[in-house]
Amino acid sequence: MPEYSDSSKIYIGGEDQFGQVMTSVEAAAYLKMHVKTVCRLAKEGKIPAKKVGSEWRFLRNVLDSWLAEALV
Repeated sequence: MPEYSDSSKIYIGGEDQFGQVMTSVEAAAYLKMHVKTVCRLAKEGKIPAKKVGSEWRFLRNVLDSWLAEALV
């Protein structure tokens, strides 16, 4: 069982104090956008994301902050 008290680690597929890690499909559904749009914005650096292998990953709380800044 992983120790969740270590704030230097992000546990893929779960929730910790940093929030849930989402795939591009999950992030697109969450943002109510098309998957290709989310991937394009991530590739252009316009949406906060990290590429893991050939897949993009998104942190829910980072997307929330990004949305809050973009809407103001």
